[in-house]
Amino acid sequence: MQHDEVIWQVIRHNHCSFMAKIETGKFCRNPYNVTGICNRSSCPLANSRYATIRDHDGVFYLYMKTIERAHQPNQLWERVKLPRNYEKALEIIDKNLMYWPKFLVHKTKQRLTKMTQMRIRMRKLALKTREKIMTTPRKEKKREARREEKAEKAAVLDKSIEKELLERLKKGVYGDIYNYPADKYNEILDKEQLAADDIEEDEEEAEIEFVEGYDDLEEEEDIEDFGGLAVNKSSLDDDDVGLDDNDDDETVAVEHKRVRRESSLALRKLGNDEGGTKPKKKARVLVEVEQEDTDGRQKAVH
Repeated sequence: MQHDEVIWQVIRHNHCSFMAKIETGKFCRNPYNVTGICNRSSCPLANSRYATIRDHDGVFYLYMKTIERAHQPNQLWERVKLPRNYEKALEIIDKNLMYWPKFLVHKTKQRLTKMTQMRIRMRKLALKTREKIMTTPRKEKKREARREEKAEKAAVLDKSIEKELLERLKKGVYGDIYNYPADKYNEILDKEQLAADDIEEDEEEAEIEFVEGYDDLEEEEDIEDFGGLAVNKSSLDDDDVGLDDNDDDETVAVEHKRVRRESSLALRKLGNDEGGTKPKKKARVLVEVEQEDTDGRQKAVH
């Protein structure tokens, strides 16, 4: 039913879709090829008994083909899952390929070794952080740039049209002819009103106010009063030279206090009458004090 030599002569000398000829030699693209080389012993099509190793999502399987299943293509290959432990996988290969040709057993173990080393290198490279080079599609970039430019132009045009329409509505060009929705128009007017109110508030906050200081004015007046009283006291001393030595000093002190109190009250009243404004020239109040001499005459002191 199946002759391996005839199959090999046909696919070797006539045509084989899995054959790849290059300068270094001929290779096989068949996924079940155990070595990847196109020759008689490694061809999976020209050998009724064949074994190989395949990888499915990081799991290794041992594939075996026998002549007894040649008439059942859906059950042509028998596979056995291999453990991740390398030594246990070799033991399973020896157990399943006990009476098989030594060439197939050796090539199967060699393929398992190479695939295990490749998996170890892949794990090490996955742990390292490397830069990933990404290609940039030029056509998509140009297309997006053109779309953005068109969108910007359309937005500017829409804004200019909206501004022109609002200006015409403000001027009353259309009047009451058209029944247009005034929501947007009112919304723009509200925004402009809010902006104007904000500007007015800022201007009001920038105003400068002047405040009168009554307390400072009163303190200055008190100081001046003390100065005036000192002058009056000196004049009193000069005029009191002829007084009798029997006059009491307490009477003079009481008179001085009364004069100072009356002068301060008069100055405060004068300041309140003028509305709190600071006078250009201070008005001085003259108070007459009558004192009796020893002869019974009265003497006026200013």
